[in-house]
Amino acid sequence: MRAVDSRPPAWWGALRSGSQWLALLAVALCFAATDFDRMQTLAQQQYGARALETVVAWRRLMDESTALPDSDKLNKVNAFFNRRILYKTDSEVYGQEDYWATPLEFMGHGAGDCEDFVIAKYITLRILGVANERLRLIYVRYHIGNTAPVAHMVLGYYAQPTEEPVILDNLVSSVRTASMRPDLSPVYSFNNDGLWVGGAATSSADPTTRLSRWRDVLDRMRRDGL
Repeated sequence: MRAVDSRPPAWWGALRSGSQWLALLAVALCFAATDFDRMQTLAQQQYGARALETVVAWRRLMDESTALPDSDKLNKVNAFFNRRILYKTDSEVYGQEDYWATPLEFMGHGAGDCEDFVIAKYITLRILGVANERLRLIYVRYHIGNTAPVAHMVLGYYAQPTEEPVILDNLVSSVRTASMRPDLSPVYSFNNDGLWVGGAATSSADPTTRLSRWRDVLDRMRRDGL
């Protein structure tokens, strides 16, 4: 997280809901497109036995969660990463000021920062068939007492277009509604399909064009088997 001092707009946005049959189709397509065996092999070769154990547990989590409702998927995925992975800065893990890790890199190192937690949760929920339009990676400012807010990222899930999102956050163990997180002020959000700034109801840009780190991490994920 990095220190910031400008005042953020107060908004959370809304999303369209997908039909049930599309969600089921998404599950099949995402699982078919994910090469779990390759990820396990790479985990063993590049990071060792502990990383392999984490990837195997991650695969088991998805096997056990496929048929669950979205609310249970959110809780299980949030708990899996929050309990298994340590928070460390990019400088500590990668020797860089700002690096967005793939889920394999994240699980391989067993540590990462807020963006890494969010990316891993987002990708896992997508593989589990959670509709893309219900998920957004949300850049926020995190307010701690009277100190200056710091840059942070969380994952938002919108069950219905008119409902407030629930928030998955590595700083908080439980999944909570946005109204229960007055310490967060959203700035912009994105997913695979769009990027939303301020209170806009429609996307303002292609996220892979505007966000070079997002484009880069998606390319590296494909090489990992995702």
